Amino acid sequence: MANTPADTISLKALVDKERNQIMFIESENAFIDVVLSFLTIPIGTIIRLAPKQSVPLEIGCMKNLYASVENMDVKHFRSKACRDMLLCPLNGAEVHCKNLKLKIDRGEPTRYYICGSECPGLSYSYGVRCEGCGRNIYSQRELSAIQDGDIFVKGLARLIISDDLQLMPPLTVKSLSVFSELGVMNGNTTEEVTFNVGSDEVLKLLVCSLVSKTPLTETLLKNKPIRKLSNENQVMDFEPEIAEGTTNPNGNISVKLIVSKSKKMVCYAEVGEDFVSLLLSFLTIPLGFIVSKMRDCSLRGCISQLFKSVQDLDNRYISNNHKETLLSPKLAPGCCYDNHLLGTEEATFYYSSTYDRLSSDKTLLISRILADYVTTTSLAESSIKSMKVKDPKSYQDLDKGYLGPAMFTVTDDLIIGPISLIFGLSLLNELKVPSTDIEEKTVHVGKEEALRLLVASFVCDSALTNVFIREPKQNKGPKQEQS
Repeated sequence: MANTPADTISLKALVDKERNQIMFIESENAFIDVVLSFLTIPIGTIIRLAPKQSVPLEIGCMKNLYASVENMDVKHFRSKACRDMLLCPLNGAEVHCKNLKLKIDRGEPTRYYICGSECPGLSYSYGVRCEGCGRNIYSQRELSAIQDGDIFVKGLARLIISDDLQLMPPLTVKSLSVFSELGVMNGNTTEEVTFNVGSDEVLKLLVCSLVSKTPLTETLLKNKPIRKLSNENQVMDFEPEIAEGTTNPNGNISVKLIVSKSKKMVCYAEVGEDFVSLLLSFLTIPLGFIVSKMRDCSLRGCISQLFKSVQDLDNRYISNNHKETLLSPKLAPGCCYDNHLLGTEEATFYYSSTYDRLSSDKTLLISRILADYVTTTSLAESSIKSMKVKDPKSYQDLDKGYLGPAMFTVTDDLIIGPISLIFGLSLLNELKVPSTDIEEKTVHVGKEEALRLLVASFVCDSALTNVFIREPKQNKGPKQEQS
């Protein structure tokens, strides 16, 4: 361990020599924290970083959504900041992830500026006008990670991690039983191997966790091409988890589908900017939020196993606050908009004038103030104010989507472009669908359809068909109005 380079983590693995497969890994919690951080990473960040691997990862239709943003003229966006925040989405758990020993995204850190007056104004941009007092925001602050050593896992609570990313306490009856079934107890076929893992290996592990049941083996032992996650003609059996009282029937989005009657598939859709903003918002969604909504929809990879492991860990190994961060990851402030149907929440920033710190963790901020500055909780809380983030999507005081008013064409696999008759006709020709075989159907997108679209975009190549044409076994599907 003393000779381990600063930019690597040493892992001790038990390897099955006959199958050339990693059975499990022991490591300090630095590596476990890195793996757990996968659940907080926005999908757009994964798509942006994945091409650094030898074979680019295609997560359902997500790659097409990302490419659509790259290819779309900036004039279609409310501002350049809208496009930038989709291509490089912020992590709502940055306060935790900034202290990870290995980071897969080593770009410029986010800058934060607060209003110098008493109003709670905050911005990602220098010199913009504060919505509260009207002054310009110039005072830069760092987002403080104020944990006492812990990022996600508690300091001395060591865990082991299996090849399929199952986390377990060491030397328990459960873990011994699991590995006994795998043949690990046979010392003649196993050996200990030490690996030094850097950021490149961590990125490959993240990609493999989405497509493989053995991501540690594929990352550290084998040189296999990264497989494609999407699956043509996959039919989803998905019933989204919807909180009571959150559906807004008046906020439904209308979508016109061009459908092949004989093939029972969506050729393309003609939509407004509200539907496209919903689709593009998928790029800002943390991986853990998508996994939490999948329920009956299985994945080829094992990221859902990691999610379940966090659910099963008790507070000896992870605090309730950190568990919530991983199981219900929030968006960075400024990413939501008023007709967002997914039920996502934004993180909240807090600033203490006493401590002169900006943080997204109020509980830890109070604890540090109590330890260093004041003696009562009421005094600590009185110095803290929640910050109102200047909407980075516009210089106007609006809370809308990413795009200005316009009409767009969206293909079944979610390639988005300005509406075009020529493109529509060429697409029908490419699909070998004659004009006599098409019909128009109007569907309405509410909370249930939005969640199904999110999951379909992550797991299959034909998101519109799966959500609006092929009815899941346990759902009647959205209501349709034939034009």
